[in-house]
Amino acid sequence: MAQPAELEVSQAGRPERPLWSRHLPFLVRAPELTRRQWAVLGLVSLASLFDQYDRSLMAMALPQIQAGLAIDEAQVGLLASIVRLGALPALFIALSADRIGRRRALLGTVLAYTALTGASALAPDPRTFIALQFLARAFGTAEMLLAVVVISEEFDAGTRGWGVGAFLSIQSCGVGLAALLLPLAARFPQGWRGLYLVGLGPLLVLAWLRRSLPETARFEARQRELLVRGEREGFGVPLVRLVRAYPGRFAAFAAWLVFMGVGYAAADFLAPKYLQQGHGWTPGQMGSLYLFGGLLAIFGAPTLGRLGDRIGRRPVAVAASVALVLLSLAFYNASGVWLAPLWIAGIFAVTGQDAILSAYGAELFPTSHRSTAAGARLIVGTLAQSLGLALESALYPRTGSHWTAVSILLAFALAGPLVIAFAFPETAGRSLEEISPEHDPFDRGELR
Repeated sequence: MAQPAELEVSQAGRPERPLWSRHLPFLVRAPELTRRQWAVLGLVSLASLFDQYDRSLMAMALPQIQAGLAIDEAQVGLLASIVRLGALPALFIALSADRIGRRRALLGTVLAYTALTGASALAPDPRTFIALQFLARAFGTAEMLLAVVVISEEFDAGTRGWGVGAFLSIQSCGVGLAALLLPLAARFPQGWRGLYLVGLGPLLVLAWLRRSLPETARFEARQRELLVRGEREGFGVPLVRLVRAYPGRFAAFAAWLVFMGVGYAAADFLAPKYLQQGHGWTPGQMGSLYLFGGLLAIFGAPTLGRLGDRIGRRPVAVAASVALVLLSLAFYNASGVWLAPLWIAGIFAVTGQDAILSAYGAELFPTSHRSTAAGARLIVGTLAQSLGLALESALYPRTGSHWTAVSILLAFALAGPLVIAFAFPETAGRSLEEISPEHDPFDRGELR
């Protein structure tokens, strides 16, 4: 089936470099993009920046939140696991995006996670706080998934990996914002509540998003195609397509998510606690590390994303995954001057890995159920991460150390790169329609 001309988004409009992009050092060597591509990148990245800010708060301000809400030490891993499970309802939001459009679903998620983040500042007890964070995670995760789908559908084959990497780097600036504010909030007994109030920031830009964010050309082309054929898909059709169209690809991606989720989730969550309680770092030192060290680390996403565009997704993804596990093991078994460089190198690897695997996730499934596939992968990843955090809580009494428990779990993650090497196809340099064509049996209307 011939593809609509509208899908060649890279040929529409002349290259235009906006002023804001020239002030971000990790975007200096950007490829040529159209005005529309720059606009989409800026809009979805700004919305996601505050989502990442909210995500980082619970880990970075964990000692202060524990003290403020009287959370027991043995409950930390379990409560974090419950919050991670909040990502599960995001599947239904992603499913709706394959029917009502990426734009409408994205705007709804921004409004919801922003309101829930602000409400978290007023939580009177651990139960209320965890419930609000559970719901905030649902909408925030859906927002991030949809943002990656939007960028993947708007960018062409030669810049898709870089675009996803650039988005993740801009989004990571939310961690820097949290790090900048953490020392100020730590001066007050309930200062962590003020950090969550800052998360209301996206409400100020929501009107701008509604006016400026376009629907993706690929989704509009798909809707026109269905309209011409006189078809209307039922709510569950994208899920059926996911099961029947590319089951092998989904199984391979799910296997990678399980190995990396179980193995790395606790290492990711407990790093700030490791520095503060394991090595006596102050909130000010933590803030400096996240602000200045993080600025170096976030180069990993656009750098490895661009490298994946040039030499291939698969070799770069394997190298980034191996490096991430080995650097994390070294970090949790190091001390003194080695802590900061190992942390920076590890974050460089994880942001680079996220860029490559996020691009993979969008490329391996067609437009008809691309958002649904993202939501289904999220469920697998969330369950795996929650299991990893719960296992850390189970290992802690036996090992007597969070850091030993984390090291044991990290060994499990070494199977992740093997899955990529032997089960993932190479997708670099190919259009989305070439990588994942719509299956004809579905297009003939067998699923309605």
